[in-house]
Amino acid sequence: MSLAKVSAGVFATVAPPKRHARPAPRVASFHASPGPGHLRCWRRCVGLTTTPALGSNPEPMGFNALVPPDETDLPAMRQIILKVATDAAKLGATIMLDKLGADVVKTKANARDLLTEVDSEVQRVIEQRVRKTFPTHDFLGEESVPGGAKASTAALDTVLNQSSDWLWVVDPIDGTTNFCHSMPLSAVSIGVAYQGKIQVGVIMDPFAGEIFSSSLGGGAYVNFAQLKVGSEETLQEAVVCTGYGASDESASMMLLGMKSLTKIQVRSIRMLGSAAIMLAWVAAGRVTAYFEADLNSWDTAAGALLVTEAGGQITNLVTGENYSLRTRAILASNGKTHGALRQALVHGGVRGLKQET
Repeated sequence: MSLAKVSAGVFATVAPPKRHARPAPRVASFHASPGPGHLRCWRRCVGLTTTPALGSNPEPMGFNALVPPDETDLPAMRQIILKVATDAAKLGATIMLDKLGADVVKTKANARDLLTEVDSEVQRVIEQRVRKTFPTHDFLGEESVPGGAKASTAALDTVLNQSSDWLWVVDPIDGTTNFCHSMPLSAVSIGVAYQGKIQVGVIMDPFAGEIFSSSLGGGAYVNFAQLKVGSEETLQEAVVCTGYGASDESASMMLLGMKSLTKIQVRSIRMLGSAAIMLAWVAAGRVTAYFEADLNSWDTAAGALLVTEAGGQITNLVTGENYSLRTRAILASNGKTHGALRQALVHGGVRGLKQET
């Protein structure tokens, strides 16, 4: 299959190491927002090639997929949705590349919950691409919902109770604080559910040139390379990620969690500033686990499927129940460390916030 057809647009394939896609590609620094010229220089700097990586997924983006006459034909729908979601993510990622460092136009729930004009622009082009192929599907985008957990929970409940079986859950720029501070660590996140169960997940990291994609039962991939979670078996080997919550209460939970993990001496703790990227990196084996006390459905929908399709586990951090779109307190891991990590976090006082208790 022609690489040009799969990697249409500005993105090329990164050749993975032989084991799996654990190491992140090197990212060149730049002083201005990277337009097409910057991207060409960046490609040369990080050694991107046009040679397809060795992998076992010959059509990772649903290439040549068609809309089936029956939308309950889930295998066929997953393929065409994977293609549309990838196309839409690329459109959004192109805007992100051009406008890294955009000004904050307002805050939502509080001063930590930022919004730039680019968030709405990216969501708009994604929704337009989705509507072109699937005009009857429901669409839940972060920028269509007021800030705060109560509003996001209500918005999710509304769309899940509507008549359409298919729901697109989109975070146009996951990692907005990174984005507006010109840190190239943010992503487009698109999860697609049928009757509430995630069928397809796509996370596009434009600055690393990586498209993380997964379909239910079809595995998880980054570009052409199949993803596999890490092999760590003990907590002392574990590299764990967390976030800095948008509210004082959620931030307090993160600090309690870090204190608990420090006591059991995990290898390291990281805060990357993007839930989507941290979930994708769990799936890729770059980090062992990721926890957070309060996230929205658009933060986790795509990444949750990536983790499970790569052989990992994601559950409600507090109860241990399997992940669903309504899960707000999450723990995602390579599976082998999951029980011990959850026990340490819960015993350390980490809990869900008021709307989940």
